[in-house]
Amino acid sequence: MRGSDRQTGSMFSYVSPEALVPPDYPLRAIRVLVNAALERLSGDFDALYAAGGRDSIAPEKLLRALLLQAFYSVRSERRLMEQVTYNMLFRWFIGLSMDAPVWDVTVFTKNRDRLLRGEVAAKFFAAVLADPQVKPLLSSEHFSVDGTLIEAWASMKSFRPKDGSGAPPGPGRNGERDFHGEKRSNETHASKTDPDARLARKSNGQASKLCYAGHVVMENRHGLVVAATTTRATGTAERDAGKTMMAGLDRAPRSTLGADKNYDTRDFVAAMRDLGVTPHVAQHTNGRRSAIDGRTTRHPGYAVSQRIRKRIEEVFGWGKEIGGMRRTLLRGLERVGWSFTLRVAAYNLIRLPKLLAAPA
Repeated sequence: MRGSDRQTGSMFSYVSPEALVPPDYPLRAIRVLVNAALERLSGDFDALYAAGGRDSIAPEKLLRALLLQAFYSVRSERRLMEQVTYNMLFRWFIGLSMDAPVWDVTVFTKNRDRLLRGEVAAKFFAAVLADPQVKPLLSSEHFSVDGTLIEAWASMKSFRPKDGSGAPPGPGRNGERDFHGEKRSNETHASKTDPDARLARKSNGQASKLCYAGHVVMENRHGLVVAATTTRATGTAERDAGKTMMAGLDRAPRSTLGADKNYDTRDFVAAMRDLGVTPHVAQHTNGRRSAIDGRTTRHPGYAVSQRIRKRIEEVFGWGKEIGGMRRTLLRGLERVGWSFTLRVAAYNLIRLPKLLAAPA
């Protein structure tokens, strides 16, 4: 018998979001790790808010929502609020009931800025790595380092001479501007909309764009990121950030660091050796002499580091294709760095459930 196409429903009905999520759904394991990390940050959250007054958005809910934005490639916070309105999975992960009102996007953004001032992204990233289940997965002996360019939220038309001599764009909202014959560099020009952005390109043959530089250090045992930072996109940004991150890591006395040819300089190699780190950098012998020689490359561990270091590209690949790191929607080094660190933490969270479930 054919069923009738009628709208069915009862006057009173309630289903918990918890009942709608399958027991083996991947977000369940991630939510346990996230809640444990947020619990460790409770004292830091208390310091960001006044003791009295009207209740704000709970920082725990706000951070869970931002993680969902990275997990599911939600392109903006406005779209995120729309998703939370009707997506029961999102409501369950954030901790909202079926009938809880969704925040206004402006209120959500203002509260997110409060977490930015408290450097919560970096603290959350560290809290995930400090989990008792996660610590045994991390290597303290072998690491890899690399960087990538993050396209800034600024038009090339905003890149004008610092002395103010550049003519404004033509009439209209998006007027034409002729760049032919104009020599532009970071020394003489700056973006009017995002002064922290720098003109850069990853390699020869690619177009120069206004960018930031994101950097990570990966431990080689399971490919988890153990350090992350964001800088202006300069010619030495990767090496400078690599030195800073390695200096702040808790590592074994004779650890190694794999890296590509861009790190093969005397200054970087000497800095690593001063830190007690063996630099397993790829040799750059195209027209110049490498900073390392056979005393380093003859060891079997060098070849292993060079093979495993390529896994660090998975961090940037996931971040740009899924996590929204290809082009930032924020302006200013502080905001872009906050977003980059949170997305690196999201990458670790995506990988951790399978690593924790694997046999020892």
